[in-house]
Amino acid sequence: MNQQRPTVLITGGAGFIGSNLVMHLLRDTDWHIVNLDALTYAGNLEGWGDYLTHPRHHFVQGNLTDASLLQHLLQTHQPRAVMHLAAESHVDRSIDGPSVFVQTNVCGTAVLLEQCLHYWQQLSTPAKRDFRLLHLSTDEVHGSLGPLDAPFCESTRYAPRSPYSATKAAADHLVRAWHHTYGFPCIVANASNNYGPRQFPEKLIPLAIVKLMQGAPIPLYGDGSQIRDWLHVSDHCLALTKILSHGTIGDSYIIGTGIETTNLSLLRLLCEQMDEMHPRADGNSYASAITPVSDRPGHDHRYAIDATHLRRSLSWQPQTDLRQGLRETIAWYLAHPEWWQAILAHRYNMSRLGKS
Repeated sequence: MNQQRPTVLITGGAGFIGSNLVMHLLRDTDWHIVNLDALTYAGNLEGWGDYLTHPRHHFVQGNLTDASLLQHLLQTHQPRAVMHLAAESHVDRSIDGPSVFVQTNVCGTAVLLEQCLHYWQQLSTPAKRDFRLLHLSTDEVHGSLGPLDAPFCESTRYAPRSPYSATKAAADHLVRAWHHTYGFPCIVANASNNYGPRQFPEKLIPLAIVKLMQGAPIPLYGDGSQIRDWLHVSDHCLALTKILSHGTIGDSYIIGTGIETTNLSLLRLLCEQMDEMHPRADGNSYASAITPVSDRPGHDHRYAIDATHLRRSLSWQPQTDLRQGLRETIAWYLAHPEWWQAILAHRYNMSRLGKS
């Protein structure tokens, strides 16, 4: 992508990954950002500070399925690229209510692709050649690995096992179909589990931190032997920027650290760091708060990532190891209690915090 002050339309730019990405781009590039977000329960503008009114940041509240709004934004702002991050993403919520995941992740992606195709077809030849859409997906589209299976890579077959991952798989297929049918310039990125500041406290790491700060038990599904690859959101933002700028049209990139960690080991490390950074008044370890609960239906046991293609082709390397990243994440939540307290007070049913 041509780097001379492009305008980029980001969908879902007020969510966890989206907000970190917008702030990263405003801080480290000269790109103009048009940020479209519906501001549902997990999207918010709390604590954005000067980023919200940054002269290169234009926020629009709206729904991904609103074709006329998308058409207006594309024609008005003439973006050189679209980064599609808007999605429903919590597996438990997809089990409780799959239809909203179908509506946002599948139908919303289809509407976005249709409007972007019309916009792209009307561009001049040089602008058409420079345009691209980067679609952010998940490693969960590949299903669950056995203990001896090779890690996920770009050629791993699709085998989604939850309503969430099934809708993301459907969206991936739509993006690739637009590329192969119309020649539309798309790239797909599939990332592993993200963590870091500003993550809504229903996902495991922020949930655990908030629970410990509230003096409540941390729910742990089953025996905690589920294996994940934890990617710090700052490393993810760097990868997405490289993929958008230098990735190959029609290609796919899987993003992860290559380090596998069980959920139980993760929580024990988190509690160890909380013991150092925010000791309990009674002097006991936070590890006693880890409480096994009934396992999630159809819970995938192991995800693992082989990001060789991304590392070799775009010279990307994760910069933040899990111990460092957890410490920085804990420090952020300890320093911003007003952020998560406001989120929980106004946007969330506290009873659902037992699920992660």
